[in-house]
Parts: sequence; C-alpha cells; structure tokens
Amino acid sequence: MISRRIENQLVEALVRSPAVVLIGARQAGKTTLALQIAENIPSIYLDLEDPSDQAKVTDIGSFHEANRNKLIILDEIQRTPEIFSPIRGIIDAERRKGNKTGIFLFLGSASMDLLRQSSQSLAGRIAYQELYPIDVLEFGQVTPNDVNQLWLRGGFPESLLATSDKQSFNWRKDFIRSYLERDIPQYGLKLPVETLSRFWTMLAHLQGTTLNVSQIARNLEVTSPTIHRYLDFMVDLLLIRRLQPWTSNEGKRLVKSPKVFVRDSGIAHTLVNITDFNTLLSHAITGGSWEGFVIENICGVLPYHVRPYYYRSQAGAEIDLILEFSPTEKWAIEIKRSSVPSIGKGFYIAAEDIKATRRYVVYAGQDTFSIGKGVVAIPLGELMKAVIKEGVPNE
Repeated sequence: MISRRIENQLVEALVRSPAVVLIGARQAGKTTLALQIAENIPSIYLDLEDPSDQAKVTDIGSFHEANRNKLIILDEIQRTPEIFSPIRGIIDAERRKGNKTGIFLFLGSASMDLLRQSSQSLAGRIAYQELYPIDVLEFGQVTPNDVNQLWLRGGFPESLLATSDKQSFNWRKDFIRSYLERDIPQYGLKLPVETLSRFWTMLAHLQGTTLNVSQIARNLEVTSPTIHRYLDFMVDLLLIRRLQPWTSNEGKRLVKSPKVFVRDSGIAHTLVNITDFNTLLSHAITGGSWEGFVIENICGVLPYHVRPYYYRSQAGAEIDLILEFSPTEKWAIEIKRSSVPSIGKGFYIAAEDIKATRRYVVYAGQDTFSIGKGVVAIPLGELMKAVIKEGVPNE
C-alpha cells in the first residue's frame, strides 16, 4: 500500500543520483516499494540478511560488472558497511563512461549509522530518502473512521490492514518482541531485554512530554548518560522522535529540552496496552498520542529542507509544531483532538514571538475555515497537502 507519490519521489531520486539510500523502520514497506520500482526498471534484488545473497556481494565489483545494466538493490545494507568503499570506485568508473544515475538502491532499517557509513565513502554521489509507515494521505478515503483506525493501529501495513483490532494488536506485540530480542541486540545495544522494554514503555507513557532524563534514569536505576545513549540508539533506529525546541528567540526564557514521541502511534498504544479505540479515548496518553500522530504524519511529507520544532516559553506561550521553510517562512501549528477547535492566548503570543507567516490548528473535523486572528482550522490531510504544495519549487 505504497502511494504513487512516494514511488515517484524515489524514482526522481534515482534519476538525479547514482546511488540512493532508502531508510525506514523494519516492516514499514521499504522492500515492497523497491520491488514496485523493480517492476519498471531492470533490477536485481539482494537481501543481505540472507547468507547466500551476502556472499554474492563479497566482490561487489565483479557482481556489478555481471549486472551493470541493472539497478542493484541491496536490502539491510547496514549489515555490510565495508561495501561502501568499493562502491565509490564503481560509481566513479560508471560516471566516466557517462552512466551517472540509478546504479544502486540501498535499503536500511537504521538511520544515523547508515548515513555515516554511506556519507563518508559516497559524499556527493548519494541521495537520501526516508520511508515512513502509511500516512493519512495514503489510507482510504480519509474519513474520520479511517483516521481513527490509522491512529489506533499505526501505519505499519501488517498492523493497519489486519482483519481485526485484536489481530493488529498481536502483530504489534510480536513486532516489539522481535525488536527487543533480536534486532536491537544485533545493532549493538547490549542490555537486558527487560530493561529495554521498561525504557520503551516509559517513553510511550511520556508521549509528547518534554524529556526529563534524570527522572527516567532514577526510575530505571541507571545514570543519565546511559539514558542519553539508550535514547540516541532508539532515535537512530527510527523508533523514537526527538522533537527539538525552537531556541532562536533571544531575550525569551524558553524550554530547551526536546519532546519525545514513540514515532508510530500503534506501537505506542501497544506498549501501554491500549487494545481498542474506546480504551484509547479514555487513556492518559490520549492527548500526547494524538499530538505525536499528527506530527509524524506531517513530518512524513516535509520537504528535505524544512525543519520541525516546538515552542514553549517559561511564561506559558506554546506552539505544538513549528515548520521552518526558510528564515522568513514559518508555520505555527496547534494540534487539537476536539472537533470544535479553540486556541488559547499562549498560542497567539508564541506565534507573534516567532513571527509566524501562517497559523493553523489541526483538528478532528473535515472542514477548513478561519477561526479569526489569522488562524485557520484544518483537517490533518488538508494541512499535509498544503505542506507538499508549499515545498514544490517555483518553476
């Protein structure tokens, strides 16, 4: 269930660059998307978790020569980081022959380590794409029921498209267990499964709150630097979002700790044992979960140059999400679960503080309308479309 928009973005990246790396959490649909591309472009696909496929690229130069008229797709590329250095030579040789685009497509389930590995060897030769789980624009007719199902179950295809909430919940439990017992240890974080499970669950309970490292460290009986290391690791695996505060407003006393979110709402709900929509609506994390769901959907369509932040002053002025398109173009976005949106004074003050050029409140209704003082109430999907339109370069 990969949208044509996402597929086109990847094809465009392959047209621009000799190598593209597509990153995303496990089960987000990277392989499905790559195989869709392969239906229209002569390609060969290798899964580097498979020992037989891994053996084929031991001599990547010879493998490329035998398949030089095909796009070579290498899945789970972070398992063979040593391959990046010889690939640089292959790309340079192909460029001298006039072949400048679409030579390699790398798929990976980790972000920063993979980016470091590739950028060191392939600087100037590689483009980056992140694949998010299914979002509001990709799912159904985007009715309130569609949005509620996506919010409850999250965007991983197997979870979202399950035949029942129970089946979806069980899939997510297995997903979490697989990460705890297999994937995370393989990526190098060596600690007891129970400790990591408690940490992940704690972050889900804190969905949308500012990070208090000392409190988490006390609860887990570890040091604050250890918590920072755990968090860095979960961010790198694309499981946690750390939303940074806006701090450019000199002279204001601003909150400087990041907000933390479990990126997929369905995973967050499973960690705190939310099994159905009625339970979700009455749970303590409802507000933080909805905020995280909206932010993750918006971040999934952001152009590469747009930076997301939140804003909170010590005096109580607050913006849930700032999108900085440029130093002179900034959108202030308030997030409300209510179908009758209202805005507090703190939002207006904060919007003036950052000199916001547009002001929105994302709410649970289906109409777009002004609520006065330059603020527009808008459904999530319509705001995402506005972000995409704003990010398209002028001809």
